Amino acid sequence: ILFICGGAFDGLDKVIRQRSESGGIGFSAEVKSKDGKKNLSQILAAVEPEDLIHYGLIPEFIGRLPVVATVEELDEKALIRILTEPKNALTKQYQKLFRMEGATLEFSAEALTAIAIKAMKRKTGARGLRTILEQILLDTMYDLPTLNDVSKVVVDESAVTGDSAPLILFEGGESKDKPAKRKPRSTG
Repeated sequence: ILFICGGAFDGLDKVIRQRSESGGIGFSAEVKSKDGKKNLSQILAAVEPEDLIHYGLIPEFIGRLPVVATVEELDEKALIRILTEPKNALTKQYQKLFRMEGATLEFSAEALTAIAIKAMKRKTGARGLRTILEQILLDTMYDLPTLNDVSKVVVDESAVTGDSAPLILFEGGESKDKPAKRKPRSTG
């Protein structure tokens, strides 16, 4: 039988720090540098079964988990890869929706970076990418069926930050851009 337990374990880092950074007094004590602070992933990588017990899990349960593994936070490059590379990547899903309306959807490299940064700031990881894309494209997706001769929709960095709507390009070369700032939707 294989059991896989996952979760954020909020506060576990404090338990690990308390165990691993316990200071001493006297000549044999290690001097700690203020510059040597570890990031959260490095701290969680040092988790021991005893930390999970101090965190609040019962020893009988921990005894049935022979392997404890941690995963690192997703960085900007990983989030961009998640947006673009898988067969069913989010950007590809939206591009298919737009193709069904007769338009191509294009994301600039700066837009993809801004989306990844936004997800990192929100601390939502890959789960938050769909919400961010939905906020950017929702109005355009509703407007698209009523617009004639749309050839392309371009999402740039300003569309991600909310300074403008995605750029809509028509077959005759015209473009439609809503320069007014959009009202942010609640994501709560």
